[in-house]
Amino acid sequence: MSFLRVERQIDVTRLTLARADVRNAFNSEMIAELTATLRQLATEPELRVLVLAADGQTFCAGADVNWMKSQRDVSQAENLLDAQRLFDLFRATYEFPKPVIARVQGGAFGGGAGLICCSDIVVMAENALTAFSEVRLGIVPATISAFVLRKLGEGRARELVLTGRRISAQECLRIGLANEIVADSQLDDAVARWTNELLLSSPTAQVVTKELLRAVPRLSLDDAREFTATRIAKQRVSQEGQEGLSAMLERRAPSWSPVK
Repeated sequence: MSFLRVERQIDVTRLTLARADVRNAFNSEMIAELTATLRQLATEPELRVLVLAADGQTFCAGADVNWMKSQRDVSQAENLLDAQRLFDLFRATYEFPKPVIARVQGGAFGGGAGLICCSDIVVMAENALTAFSEVRLGIVPATISAFVLRKLGEGRARELVLTGRRISAQECLRIGLANEIVADSQLDDAVARWTNELLLSSPTAQVVTKELLRAVPRLSLDDAREFTATRIAKQRVSQEGQEGLSAMLERRAPSWSPVK
C-alpha cells in the first residue's frame, strides 16, 4: 500500500494513515486504498478492535486541496463518482463491524473530522484541534454530513458546519466528539486502556450492538419492537451469550476475556 500501514497484534489491528508529507490529506488513490482496506479488515474474524492512527503531526487535514481543484478538469460524471467514493470511505468506517478507536494528534479537519464522527471511541491529544472547515474554503461538508448529524445532532452541527470554526480538544470532549483527551505523549497509553476495556466484551455482542446503534434511532417503535426483540432473542441463546451468562453464574471470566 502506498498511503497506509497495517499492523496486526493478536486481537488488535492498527491502521495508520501514512501520507504525512501532506498532513494525511485524502486524494483519490488514498480514498480507494483506505476504503478497500477497511472492507477487507471487516471480514477478518480474529480482529476485535481497530485503531485508526496517523503518521506525522496531523491526524488528517481532510481532502487534498490540489485533488479537489483538479476536479474542474474532469467530467461531471467522474467528479460525481469521486464524491460518492469519498462517502463510501466514511460509510465503511461508520459501518465497520468491530469497535473503532481514533487516535487523534495535531488536527482533524474536514474529512478528518468526518473520520472522528464515524469512530466509536476518540482519544485526542489535549493540544489537538478539529473543524468542519469546508465552508471556509468555499465548499460544503456534504459527504460527511450524514455522519456528523448522527454523531452530534442537527442543533449542535448547525453552528459548527456553518462557521467552520476550529474546535479545541476540550470542547470536543464537552460536546461528545472526543471520549478522552490526554497529553500527546500519552495517546498510546490511552488507546491501550480503551482497547483493554473493549476486549472485556463479547465480540459478537459488540457487532450486534453496533448494528443496533446504527439502526434503532431511525426505526418507528413498531419496527424497533421487532428488530430489537429479534436481536436479543438470537444473541442470548448464541454460544457467546450462553458463555457470558454461565461465566456470571460461575463467577469466572468469560472465554473471550483477556482477564482470567
